[in-house]
Amino acid sequence: MKIDRLIGILSVLLRREKITAAALAEKFEVSTRTVYRDIEALSKAGIPVAAERGLNGGVYIMDEYNTNL
Repeated sequence: MKIDRLIGILSVLLRREKITAAALAEKFEVSTRTVYRDIEALSKAGIPVAAERGLNGGVYIMDEYNTNL
């Protein structure tokens, strides 16, 4: 279910500094394209998600974001 995956991705991003879309796709057993759509959905919901390309790149939540999950 999509909402479960969105909450799962959010919890992973809140625990780690950066993670690749491929690693998220493997963890949630979906395609990387689905992960990118989910990241976009989180961003539209007001969560400041960012991504960096390159060898040490990945998806992460910007430092200023706090939540009470």
